[in-house]
Amino acid sequence: MNFELLFAKAKAKGIEDVQVFLVNRSELSIEVFSGEVDKYEIADTASLSIKGVYNKKLATVTTEDLRDARIDELVDNLIQNASIIDSLDEAIIYAGDPKYETLEGAYQPELANLDVAKKIAMVKDLDKLFHSADPRITIAETMYSETTRSVLLQNTKGLKLENKVNTAMLGGSIIAKDESDQRTGFDLVITNELSDMDLPKLACELVSDVVKKLGAKPIPSKSYEILFRNDAFATLMSAFSGVFSAEAVQKNMSLLKGKLNAEIGSPLFTLADDPFLKKSPRSRSFDDEGVATSYKEVVKNGVLTTYLHNLTTAKKDGVSSTGNASGTSVASINFVVQPGKHSLEELLASIVDGILITDLQGAHAGANPVSGDFSLQASGFVVENGKIGKPVALITVAGNFIGMLKDIVAVGNDLKSSYYGITSPSIKIRSMAVAGI
Repeated sequence: MNFELLFAKAKAKGIEDVQVFLVNRSELSIEVFSGEVDKYEIADTASLSIKGVYNKKLATVTTEDLRDARIDELVDNLIQNASIIDSLDEAIIYAGDPKYETLEGAYQPELANLDVAKKIAMVKDLDKLFHSADPRITIAETMYSETTRSVLLQNTKGLKLENKVNTAMLGGSIIAKDESDQRTGFDLVITNELSDMDLPKLACELVSDVVKKLGAKPIPSKSYEILFRNDAFATLMSAFSGVFSAEAVQKNMSLLKGKLNAEIGSPLFTLADDPFLKKSPRSRSFDDEGVATSYKEVVKNGVLTTYLHNLTTAKKDGVSSTGNASGTSVASINFVVQPGKHSLEELLASIVDGILITDLQGAHAGANPVSGDFSLQASGFVVENGKIGKPVALITVAGNFIGMLKDIVAVGNDLKSSYYGITSPSIKIRSMAVAGI
């Protein structure tokens, strides 16, 4: 679409300022089941969001039809949408910032240029490794997905910005079965560097984890020392990631309301929002409003230092946007729980009577973002006197988000990224209530 023509026609019809946000996505999806390709899809899509200020109201229209012939209709739709908006929020089209960071390593040509046949072969090889690792693996569904995302933001105030990132996810879901039990597991690696795709390591770790869970049973209800493995803690954090949004705070939908600059966690806990995180598909140098993104420690040594803002929420609080506009809302880009100095083995060795939690279920249904209370089904392993013991399942771990953060007593150095957009190490909690038998 000719955006200059769009801008000119919008101006001619009385629209004060216009901004376009164009997203082009190329996606590859491969799934292998029982050694054969079960799914192979390639898709290219484009989505255009247009914002316009008309009579001091900010209206939006979206389309996937980028023909110039649609311009008049889209302009008319902007005007029509503006006429029914009753929000009192100030209409803002951003003029831009003096500097925007360059994304390092966000797009890797080597990944994009690798022949599709080799990617299919890689998924088949991983599938074979799953099945050959242990005879108790009865089912494996192996997958590879790859996305290239290009973004263009341009407006009538002279701002023009572009980002391009690519990433891949490689992993699988497996089922282990013996005479008396059956257990499932899932894991993947998220990266845009081929050297990170260590197939034997991925297969060995997932199969070992699932097979060890065979025979898992509930344990007596009481308080235990809790060690959340990195992926499990990321799952828990995902249930509460929205509470850091200024929009949620302003709408009284966050337990962090009134807690700015207050202690909400242990001095060992630091949570950063890192928009420049390498290998992440979410990394970006500008947000959906054209504000420059920046690295920020949202929680530093247990103290809540900032909420996440877009232009509207920042205006209400009399602060600057943090560059976290996501559509019409506010969201983190890449939450990273900062690592500590302990290996997983050292964390385990410090536990006298506890549980290593490796999986949480129902994170969003079982978590209340206003009260901070959560009660989630969990599985993992008993840990006694520093040694991993029998597997456990069908237990419920319960607590309060802030209370849990304040009870952090050790932080691991084993960072792992999750598909929730949260990177975390393993985290040890002093004590938590567990319901079992």
